[in-house]
Amino acid sequence: MSSTTSSFPERIELSGEGLVLRDWTEADLDAMPELFNHPDIAYWTPIVSPFGEAAARTRLDRDRQLRVEGTAILLAITVAGGAPLGEVMLRRAPEGTELGYAVGPAHRGQGLAARAVRVMAAYAFEQLGTEQVILELEAENAASVAVARKAGFRLLDVPLITGEEKGRPYALQTWGLDRP
Repeated sequence: MSSTTSSFPERIELSGEGLVLRDWTEADLDAMPELFNHPDIAYWTPIVSPFGEAAARTRLDRDRQLRVEGTAILLAITVAGGAPLGEVMLRRAPEGTELGYAVGPAHRGQGLAARAVRVMAAYAFEQLGTEQVILELEAENAASVAVARKAGFRLLDVPLITGEEKGRPYALQTWGLDRP
């Protein structure tokens, strides 16, 4: 990755697989705690917990800052551009173009995460010229491993990424999807 990475477009809306991935808006602030203030999300993701009104505002502001810097895009997962059901993220990192996702507990079991990841991966390949996108997942997170497989990713033969987040150790596997 170049140190002169350009910023992302000011507005992004991606459609595919029955979904519309769209920018978070001020109108979504009230919906964000319902999506992100959940023990599963607190445990498996770096999203702040508890997640309330102030956290929603901070996340929206940070999303906008990261986009301008050209570091990351966070998009609401919706059907037809309606209410957010979760989030998909694309981050430019030294290790590559990383994707991430979180789906609100009330919206799980519909294949939203796998579909959103495939749509975001297509954007990375077609619009950013990315050769491979990656997911970094804990092996014990069976739901995320299932998403990776369903979205067509394969486990890469690279060292685990270890660290500590929210007072607990983690070990992340790297899954990859190559440009078609």
